[in-house]
Amino acid sequence: MTAPFFTVAAAALVDRDGRILVQKRPVGRPMAGLWEFPGGKCEPDETPETALVRELKEELGIETHRSCLAPGCFASEPLGDKHLLLLLYVCRKWEGIVQPIEAPELKWVYPRELYALEMPPADRPLIGLLEALI
Repeated sequence: MTAPFFTVAAAALVDRDGRILVQKRPVGRPMAGLWEFPGGKCEPDETPETALVRELKEELGIETHRSCLAPGCFASEPLGDKHLLLLLYVCRKWEGIVQPIEAPELKWVYPRELYALEMPPADRPLIGLLEALI
């Protein structure tokens, strides 16, 4: 029997210096304290792009448009009794100032610095691919 899939859309927000934004998972959530790319679960009626635009507004207080999201790479990872499909988009254009609305901490890092961070298992294989893209 195949585990049910759930899709998460995340963003590698890239600033003018080529740094990527990561956020720390809040206490009380699975994998609390690990660094991750901002984003979240796609609702049944949402495309990944629509979900990501919504999540970036809710989590970081920024506005972007689906046309600003470039498909980057993906990961597939078993997660408990479900199976995660993580879709990572690259975004270089948004409006507003990034704020830690849901995460306890944000940081901008260069792609090579991602290797030193404690990240969820699904995020780790994306680092090398992201580094090559940026």
